[in-house]
Amino acid sequence: MARVAIPLFLVATVALANAPSSSLRPVSREDVFPPALPSLAPETSVRPVLRPAKVTAGAKAPVKAPAAETAAATAATASTARAAVAPARDAEPIVAARRKGAADAGIGKVCKDRKLQGAEVGSVPGKLSGCGIRKGAIKLYSVSGVALSTPAVMECDTAKALKKWVDGGMDKAVGRYGGGVVKIRVAAGYSCRTRNSRKGAKISEHGKGRAIDISAFELKNGNRISVLNDWGGGKKGRILKKMHKSACGPFGTVLGPNADKYHKDHFHFDIAKYGNGPYCR
Repeated sequence: MARVAIPLFLVATVALANAPSSSLRPVSREDVFPPALPSLAPETSVRPVLRPAKVTAGAKAPVKAPAAETAAATAATASTARAAVAPARDAEPIVAARRKGAADAGIGKVCKDRKLQGAEVGSVPGKLSGCGIRKGAIKLYSVSGVALSTPAVMECDTAKALKKWVDGGMDKAVGRYGGGVVKIRVAAGYSCRTRNSRKGAKISEHGKGRAIDISAFELKNGNRISVLNDWGGGKKGRILKKMHKSACGPFGTVLGPNADKYHKDHFHFDIAKYGNGPYCR
């Protein structure tokens, strides 16, 4: 036992003699193996750059319009679009009529009266015996500045009677209500048929260009007075009765809802003459 202990003591003594004066610490990998490549992270993000458009020989590159001009063009386009859909209710009837095409060209004074605006038609042949207008027929678009919803073909005597009633009876009956009438809703003008379209009946005055049917009146404020809906009731009903009564005189025949079932929804005016005066119901 003593012989073995002595060598172990000698080995320990030698190890202590060779020990370093300070403890060893692990070395950083960067000190031993420096980075092989520099960092690829850029200071700012990199985005692809668009290539300039290829310009062919002789062609000019597009020039960008100034912002002010672009804004003005956009506003003009929007204004045009709004005008296209805006209602033309307040437009002059003659201007609107001229836009309907070459068939309605030449609209202006008819029957030697500037308050009657329309187009000369001349003669209108009839499909039935007794129908037609031999000469002097017109297509009427407006009366004293009041537009007709549908241009009506008639004789000049009929147009003059209508103007007399519009200027007197119609305007006075409406007064300032709703701003006055701006459009007359026409149910019928010239029409080659028998009275009330009954088989075997006499030819209607419509078939001679001597009558007009009116169903309603449109007012400046957008309201409407309707024969069918307003006859006999309230303010509008009273106005319609005044209109009906005042037409008896300028026209030879005046029919309304009280006449018969055929006239529940419109006034019938014609210039037929009777020996004992106008016929009004």
